[in-house]
Amino acid sequence: MRLSRAVILVAITALAGCSNSGKLRDLRSFTGGPDEFLVAPSKELTLPGDYSQLPAPTPGGVNRTDQDPKADAVAALGGKRSALVATGVPATDGALVNHVARNGVSPTIRADLAEEDAAFRKRQARFTNIRLVRVDRYNQAYRRFRLDARKEAARWRAVGIPTPSAPYSR
Repeated sequence: MRLSRAVILVAITALAGCSNSGKLRDLRSFTGGPDEFLVAPSKELTLPGDYSQLPAPTPGGVNRTDQDPKADAVAALGGKRSALVATGVPATDGALVNHVARNGVSPTIRADLAEEDAAFRKRQARFTNIRLVRVDRYNQAYRRFRLDARKEAARWRAVGIPTPSAPYSR
């Protein structure tokens, strides 16, 4: 009796371990409910000391109650909020950005890459639409490009380049 219970428990555990692979990459919502990640919390509203000292409204600009995660992180770590560069590229990284952009910069690079990626995944998954269970399409499409950390480390070590140990063991 105890042996059969143990076998059933092991079987249930093994089956549970097989489920839910790739769930983190499947970002589509199948619930039909609201998307809780679209709602960003704002800071608390505060009353100014003098209403005549308020800045003029800037449509599409920054609101005083909007979250600023970078500035919040800098302040939490003991830095100054004013040290952040509002343009997005710190002065110390200017040379790097100029070097990377020496051949030109496409302003629509994200949209172009998203479109190319969707077309690539569609080509790779032509005959995979017929499935009994939901499958991680990302892993299917990019299976050929996956790197094996151990093989890559061995390849570099064979050439004589020192490498750190593999980050995990199988």
